Amino acid sequence: MFCASAFYKLSFMASKLQRLHRLAETTLQSATKRPRTMTTAESSMKDAFGKYADYLNQLNDKRERVVKASRDITINSKKVIFQVQRISKYNREEVIEKAEKDLAAVTAQYVARLVKELEGTDFWKLRRAYSPGVQEYVEAATLCKFCKTGTLLNLDEINAALLPLSDPSHEPLQINVLDYLLGLADLTGELMRLAIGRISDGELEFAEKICKFVREIHRELTLLAPNMDDSFEMKTKMDTMLQSVKKIENACFSVHVRGSEYIPLLGSDVPSYPLLGLSELE
Repeated sequence: MFCASAFYKLSFMASKLQRLHRLAETTLQSATKRPRTMTTAESSMKDAFGKYADYLNQLNDKRERVVKASRDITINSKKVIFQVQRISKYNREEVIEKAEKDLAAVTAQYVARLVKELEGTDFWKLRRAYSPGVQEYVEAATLCKFCKTGTLLNLDEINAALLPLSDPSHEPLQINVLDYLLGLADLTGELMRLAIGRISDGELEFAEKICKFVREIHRELTLLAPNMDDSFEMKTKMDTMLQSVKKIENACFSVHVRGSEYIPLLGSDVPSYPLLGLSELE
């Protein structure tokens, strides 16, 4: 009796295991024969993310090209600035003419390439990429204008010069106010070097003119900087600008206070270190 009952239970369990095994095989074959198909919603989402990925890749590639163009503008604008710093009372016209030709070459070759890269796009999105080059270009252009005419090159004049570089069918690239003011802040440092050099060559009137010009720029930007939205970089440059103003003022002050002792030496081969408020070098 006991053996019959055990045999019945074993037969029932074996039959149940066989049915489960056949069910698993059937399910596996069904899954193999009928692959999962993508729904319409999933397909559209995949296409959308594919478009986003392509857009970001293109934007990153464009940013790299814009950074390269900005770097080229920076390098060649510095060469224009170095050319202007060679100015003296003996070669003024020659140096300014050469600097203007170099600046025109920078505009036609490197700035034009930047404009071409940014045409037809929201160029404000890439401002951080090209801002350093634009600031250096503003610095070089304004320095040339001051050395030639003694006046400031304003933003409208710079943008008017860049307008022919743009395709009329696209929105023209315009230098914004912030980049212009940042370039103007850098200009004061170059004017400080120029003023010190002119004092050493005996051009006291030109140095005083630079001093008044730089002081005026600093005064106007001091009033403007606190009200600027993105003013962190400007505030940093304002400290450097103040140091430049002080250096020019100290040099001019030394000339007026102690200049009578050293004016005969100005422009000669004899170094006049006390003229600049420094002790004589042994």
